[in-house]
Amino acid sequence: MTRLIDSPNTHLIADGNQYAPSLWSYQRRETIPVQIGDLYMGSDFPIRIQSMTTVDTMDTQGSIEQCIRMIDAGCELVRITAPSVKEAQNLENIRNGLRARGYHTPLVADIHFTPNAAELAARIVEKVRINPGNYADKKRFETIDYTDVSYQAELDRIRDKFLPLVKICKEYGTAMRIGTNHGSLSDRILSRYGDTPLGMVESALEFLRICEDEQYSNIVLSMKSSNTQVMVEAYRLLSKKLADGGFKAYPMHLGVTEAGEGEDGRIKSAVGIGTLLEDGLGDTIRVSLTEDPEFEIPVAQELVHRYEFRSAQSTPIEPVTIEKPFVSPINPFAHERRQTHEVANFGGHQVPRVIADFSQMPRIQMDDLKAIGHFYLPEPDKWAMNDLGADYIFTGKHAIDFMLPNGLKQIVNAAFWDGNAHVFPFFTWEEWCDAGNKHAELNFVLVEAEDLTSISLSNLSNVILVIQSSNVHQMAALRRGFFALNQQNIQIPVVLKMAYPNVDDNQLQLFAPTDAGGLLIDGFGDGIMLSMPYMQDKNALLNATAFGILQASRVRISKTEYISCPSCGRTLFDLQETTAKIRQVTDHLKGIKIGIMGCIVNGPGEMADADYGYVGIGKDKIALYKGQEVVKKSVPADSAVDELITLIKENGDWREPSINE
Repeated sequence: MTRLIDSPNTHLIADGNQYAPSLWSYQRRETIPVQIGDLYMGSDFPIRIQSMTTVDTMDTQGSIEQCIRMIDAGCELVRITAPSVKEAQNLENIRNGLRARGYHTPLVADIHFTPNAAELAARIVEKVRINPGNYADKKRFETIDYTDVSYQAELDRIRDKFLPLVKICKEYGTAMRIGTNHGSLSDRILSRYGDTPLGMVESALEFLRICEDEQYSNIVLSMKSSNTQVMVEAYRLLSKKLADGGFKAYPMHLGVTEAGEGEDGRIKSAVGIGTLLEDGLGDTIRVSLTEDPEFEIPVAQELVHRYEFRSAQSTPIEPVTIEKPFVSPINPFAHERRQTHEVANFGGHQVPRVIADFSQMPRIQMDDLKAIGHFYLPEPDKWAMNDLGADYIFTGKHAIDFMLPNGLKQIVNAAFWDGNAHVFPFFTWEEWCDAGNKHAELNFVLVEAEDLTSISLSNLSNVILVIQSSNVHQMAALRRGFFALNQQNIQIPVVLKMAYPNVDDNQLQLFAPTDAGGLLIDGFGDGIMLSMPYMQDKNALLNATAFGILQASRVRISKTEYISCPSCGRTLFDLQETTAKIRQVTDHLKGIKIGIMGCIVNGPGEMADADYGYVGIGKDKIALYKGQEVVKKSVPADSAVDELITLIKENGDWREPSINE
């Protein structure tokens, strides 16, 4: 059994294992099998793909048709909302309609607030999902001072409400997902554990103990959040708590709540889900996009496909063996950035920097810099920069024959550096060791991650390490490199250099966030440099992806963040259209987080991180939030976007867009 040792900066891993099977090679966490109709889930089976309908559950034919589109796209479980008894009853008509059309994919009833609906649905469909934060509790945003006796009385009350569902599921062979959501933790959990990953885990374990007392184990667990750091920490802590507490090894359902739309939604989903898949956690995934559900399926499939042959394709990574048992230099359950010296504008308290790789371009012109957020304005003869302006441009051996904007600095290969103090050299490790001419302030030195255990990096000054790995399992290889730096107490800033030579645009926006996001969430990385070798005209894509990764990992906020739910049968307005309208008028508000929720089930709880909220509360009626507080009720939908802007202005967070936004 493992335990955390007392020091806040070291975390005991017995036999190399704490929350994951291995930190050095890809291994699925071993789980018990769970049966969902004719489908089996767990480590002995493929990672399952699922999604959720957006059609009103009372629209039987519409629900059937959408289910079929999802299943034909590759969806292996279909979740349908059942907010009340009437929707739960109609699940039978949907199920029968699908079976009549030859579709036998398991259905999952999504339940909030209504135990009666859950108990009915459990007799009809193959699986029910309950949220422990609102299944037996009403959220009043109150802080309650519990004694052990009064807290136990609350647990007894929950048991009485939950036990009937457990017995029905056991009788009918129905599976269950106990799905904690970060934004809808009960007042009771918040009062005792706070708004923490531990609170999320304990919320689920309270319900799980009841299930195990009844010898019911056909269960899947989830710890979803719109904050990728919180999400990753909660799943890791759940894995550890299950092992430490003597629970069965239940399968896990992975998902980032309310990830959003377009490239932002894909990048954010990949950072959260991909990081955990790298750890070997996860037995089913759902990518939550504010798009039609059938479009979520290919994204999920692409994320999962990387791991089908990962063990066979990757090069073995040398485990850390200096100490037995191994002591990890990071806390995997709480984000803490690696301590580094500040060199120029890298490391220390500086935000991670973005380096644009233009080394494949033989001639660079002013207009080319538009792709990386820098715009030359001929009329006033000056440069302007938007919020995605790259910090550095690496030109390889190529010169630039015009003056760069103040916000952009040039890096060249050391062999072509002429000593210009305003340009910075890029060395290989061998070149650095032999070099007589070095920049007095800032040098970039490229090192293979695998070599960090065998070279001496002490006494280096004015250096930024740029680390890379050709290992297919490059996230683990790079993490091993950071562990080596920690062992040597090296506090040099590090840039993550990642190349993707054989991927398309969509794959880049999933693979790079998985690899880099996992490291950034662990506190590793002071900069990022992405490239797609042999590909032309990808500078804008690479730049947007780099900034998107930093934002999704919560380490550098450069644009407005939208926490928008993927819609479901509860949604009370056109979520995609409304999200587009709100984005159109607010996407210049750097650092502001706006929650856009289709119904009161998802708001305000699921937009817990948001600065402002737009929540459907009735037909063509919207409630506007500042943080978790309702400030405008029953706003007509046709004027709600304008009212949202007014609210932002009233709180001093509005600014007019600039010419380049």
